[in-house]
Amino acid sequence: MKRLVSFTIFVVMTASAFAGLKNSDCLDCHGDNTLFKTNSAGKAISLFVDAAKLKLSAHATNACISCHADLTAKHPDDNKPVALVNCETCHARQTKSFNASVHGLALKTGHNDAATCQDCHDSHAMVSSDSPTSPIYFSRQAQTCGACHDQEARDWALSVHGKAVLAGSHDAPTCTGCHDEHKIRSLKSSSALTISEDVCSRCHASERLNTKYNLPADRVKTFFESYHGLAGQYGSTVAANCASCHGFHKILPSSDTNSTISKVNLVATCGKCHPGANQEFSLGKIHVAPDGQAGGTDFGSKLNHWVRRIYLALIFLTIGGMLAHNVTLFLKKMSARLRTSVRPVVRMTASQRWQHFVLAGSFIVLALTGFALKFPDSLLAKLLGSSEPFRRWTHRVAGIVMLIIGAYHLVYILTTRDGRKLVADLFPVKKDLADVLQAVRYLTGLSTAKPKIGRFGYAEKMEYWAVVWGTIIMGATGLAIWLKIPVTDFLPRWGVTVATTIHYYEALLACLAIVVWHFYIVMFDPDVYPLNTACLDGRISEELQAHEHPLELPTEDPAQNTKDSP
Repeated sequence: MKRLVSFTIFVVMTASAFAGLKNSDCLDCHGDNTLFKTNSAGKAISLFVDAAKLKLSAHATNACISCHADLTAKHPDDNKPVALVNCETCHARQTKSFNASVHGLALKTGHNDAATCQDCHDSHAMVSSDSPTSPIYFSRQAQTCGACHDQEARDWALSVHGKAVLAGSHDAPTCTGCHDEHKIRSLKSSSALTISEDVCSRCHASERLNTKYNLPADRVKTFFESYHGLAGQYGSTVAANCASCHGFHKILPSSDTNSTISKVNLVATCGKCHPGANQEFSLGKIHVAPDGQAGGTDFGSKLNHWVRRIYLALIFLTIGGMLAHNVTLFLKKMSARLRTSVRPVVRMTASQRWQHFVLAGSFIVLALTGFALKFPDSLLAKLLGSSEPFRRWTHRVAGIVMLIIGAYHLVYILTTRDGRKLVADLFPVKKDLADVLQAVRYLTGLSTAKPKIGRFGYAEKMEYWAVVWGTIIMGATGLAIWLKIPVTDFLPRWGVTVATTIHYYEALLACLAIVVWHFYIVMFDPDVYPLNTACLDGRISEELQAHEHPLELPTEDPAQNTKDSP
């Protein structure tokens, strides 16, 4: 891109040479500091170009015609007004951002007094923003912007931010620090969430800045935990944001009696949103201290702190006791049901139950530890201690366990009679498709007959082969992610990226399938609710077998019924 721009400038400069226009020709007139014109508003506009400043500018190597490409040797006798310089020729990205700014949009709608590139960067003495002579140098921005926004510039100069910049702090926010650089935005119509989350939080959520300038480290966190912050995150357009209380440009410390958050002004500040607010109401705290710390030294803060602690203890003891009671009761009832119910039909052998138990356990651990990485700010991640080494190795160990149980299952179905029978019964056959079609007719009310299922129907078969597929895919992609360096010895690096995408979405698919499909079959189906206990002892009742698996029932011997024959 730079080469293209340089070549374009070279061509333009060469063309200017053939046209007979040199910088010296232009400066014959524009080197006169008394040269000016009057615009349509009657304002005198200087046309003077300081040659010394031009030589020190970023455009020192450019010819005049490089920017003023519309000029010819007939200028100014042709009486054609000079067109605005098109900065996009060299600065396409910056121009694109500017065109989307409040200034660019205003120019498009006919407001010719809106700021242009030259108004902020100067016309001919353009220097780097790092130079103290630049109009956009951090300590001169207010002066530059103040040419149009004089009241805002005066308010900012009196604020804590303006005073910090005056003291030489490069970290303090200037005009572009809040309104952005080229895509300058008006924050008047911005949502409460945008101002608090995207503007003020840039600095006040920074641990570096808070530490460097001895600022409270919790102001952003505590605001978003307050009603105002929560309402803003929920989508409220009228909830107070940072600027609602602290102001926009003239932001002052609470110790200053001119501050909107000074004790003498709090009633008026709160009253903007809460009509009738009184002195006592205005004493409510917005930035309540983090959990576990007292909110202040006053009696109300101390009382609030201890009320919170008492309630946490009460919740833990009450709900913990209820949970212990119900879990114990559930286990006793389930144990009694297993002992007393008659369930002679064997659905799962001991080996199959242990394989299922290990597979389910490793799957759950993989899901929890995997999604904890994808959502590091979630409660799940916090419950895992927010420790990446712990999460990572727990995930890897669970993955190894799943691969081992998968390999064991392969040996099981190849070398044991029960295993071979299991996979034979689970193998898809033509009847499964007919059963699916019949199930659709039954579920939609087109038929009153359910499909007759043997030991395993289409639902169980779909699950089994989905687990086989998922174990292979998740195992292969998981190992590729874990062993990414040796993998890239024989695969391109994008292979690991694709494996990561497959790993995540396959995991999402598997978890949703378990919740939507498997959990219904084994838990929420009214015929087995709250749990199909075959996963515990491998048995079901004859009634359930006859209802769900009628084709598995033993057929009667016709020879035993001859006495009833005519």
